[in-house]
Amino acid sequence: MWRNVLALRQISQRTISTATRRQLENRVSENQKLFQEDNGLPVHLKGGAKDALLYRTTTGLAVCGTIYALYYLLMSSMPKKPN
Repeated sequence: MWRNVLALRQISQRTISTATRRQLENRVSENQKLFQEDNGLPVHLKGGAKDALLYRTTTGLAVCGTIYALYYLLMSSMPKKPN
């Protein structure tokens, strides 16, 4: 049994250590050009449609949370009527 465990350990170590890494393209200069160009957009919206959607979703959730908190603050400040 120990022989199988040691063989599995050796195979897993060999697979992890000798795996080739994916070479990713360095796109830092492209992103710098995109975010530094003067096109009148705020920096949090320069990323395109994905950034605009994320911004609107975050804003909507913040507004809904504020309304929800104010509603429950109002409800908790009013006394309940006895039956």
